[in-house]
Amino acid sequence: MEMFRFAHPDYLYALVIIPILVILFWLSRRSRRKALERFGQMETLEYLMPNVSKSRPVFKFIIWLFTLSSIIFALSRPQFGSKLKTIKREGVELIIALDVSNSMMAEDIQPNRLERAKRAISRLVDNLSDDKIGLIVFAGDAYTQLPITTDYPSAKLFLNAVNTEIVPRQGTAIGAAIELATNSFSPQFEGNKAIVVITDGENHEDDAIGAATAAAEKGIIVHTIGMGLPQGGPIPIYRNGQKDYRKDKEGNVVITKLNETMLQQVSAAGKGIYVRANNAQVGLNTLFNEIDKMEEAEMESLVYSEYEEQYQWFIALALLLILVDFMTLERKNKYLKNIKLFGR
Repeated sequence: MEMFRFAHPDYLYALVIIPILVILFWLSRRSRRKALERFGQMETLEYLMPNVSKSRPVFKFIIWLFTLSSIIFALSRPQFGSKLKTIKREGVELIIALDVSNSMMAEDIQPNRLERAKRAISRLVDNLSDDKIGLIVFAGDAYTQLPITTDYPSAKLFLNAVNTEIVPRQGTAIGAAIELATNSFSPQFEGNKAIVVITDGENHEDDAIGAATAAAEKGIIVHTIGMGLPQGGPIPIYRNGQKDYRKDKEGNVVITKLNETMLQQVSAAGKGIYVRANNAQVGLNTLFNEIDKMEEAEMESLVYSEYEEQYQWFIALALLLILVDFMTLERKNKYLKNIKLFGR
């Protein structure tokens, strides 16, 4: 099976000029006809101009449209992939589990914990090359936001859509996120796998340590990043454009604090490392350096290694059409006018 592609597909946008030229040609023909009608009836004028052809200019215009189209296709360099080969790439598979609970809106890390984490993940994606990445979001439940992929632009697109409303049920189910991530790696991938949990560590839902232990037993490293400062901060809420803070049943402002002990225990159970974020750095680069030290497994993929150029066919067609246009006169040939090749 051959693979077809355009080496420079941007040139195809020039085809938009074709319908524009058709409209301009039609307007020109209509304007010319109206101008002639001012001098008399068309039947009389046609009798007075026996060598003028109505169809030849149209035919020549169509030739030039096809000529222009052929040149545009030639510039876009159509190619057929002729040979397949297997290439080996080195990389690891990385799944980031991002906490999107309301506590991640605390502003002890500027501008807030969630936004700072998203910016750090975006910078991490910019630095990836052969690694695969996936994204899981969690609060009271865990969901796959992006299946594991090497499509980095899509990863950033899905990341931009993350907010605290993306998971309906509130909470911090770190264990569920680790379990989902553990089952989300490529089944056929036998290389190194890592999970990075980014959260403030306020886990009230499940056994995160047990989930990290189970992942480690499968050869999956679990790292954690603590988002938040030890002293914590209030959780802002906005009503009618006014900023307020979440309060408990007694009316006291809720202070969300980083549960550093929990995250240290999770990373230890997952045989990974723990990094605390602050206003200077989040820690993803530190963890990625650790991931880079892992033995990178080879990932195989089939690619077309050779492409055969096809633009010469369109160049040949354009030259042929130019020759046909050159041999086609606007007016009827007095020797060939009885041959009704173009009608009238």
